[in-house]
Amino acid sequence: MGTALLAVAAVAAVGIVVARLVSAGRHEAQAEQARLAEEARRRARWSLDAVWAMDDRQFEEYVADLCRRDGCTDVKRVGGAGDLGADVTGLLPDGRRLVIQCKRYAKHRTVGSRDIQTFNGTARAEHGADIPVFVASCVFTKPARDFAARHRLVLVDVDLLGFWNSGTALTSFLDLDIGRSGTNRKLRPDHE
Repeated sequence: MGTALLAVAAVAAVGIVVARLVSAGRHEAQAEQARLAEEARRRARWSLDAVWAMDDRQFEEYVADLCRRDGCTDVKRVGGAGDLGADVTGLLPDGRRLVIQCKRYAKHRTVGSRDIQTFNGTARAEHGADIPVFVASCVFTKPARDFAARHRLVLVDVDLLGFWNSGTALTSFLDLDIGRSGTNRKLRPDHE
């Protein structure tokens, strides 16, 4: 009987040690995943230095080129005076009409709700967008993201733009929950 109790105690002790090791390993894996995700965001932003150096027209061409790379067809840069909020238009690979508004702002700026509301008023009604997309080289304010979520607008902020620039397909961003994703914290300017 004493040997049986000793064996049960030994098995229990081994079980506790194994459970703690598994838990510690799980926590380490989660911490490593978070670190890798943050590193990917940081690398994506670093690769955007050329974007912040572009003028507005170059930024629109850059976005149009990303659309073409991702299999969009009939892609046109249409931005300019009187564009009514459409800088790039085209068709997604599945045939849906894409209308994109581009804002190439300094990284420490934000795009507010007013810009999003204006785009919402023209993207579908004036341009026949199935998928209205607002691409910015900075972040969107929380009210802008909330408005976009309510009106089914796709927002591509500086983080998503970095991933798009690095090869992630535009279609990967179309179903993101705008109200729950991203950040509205401004980036620091290069020169303070």
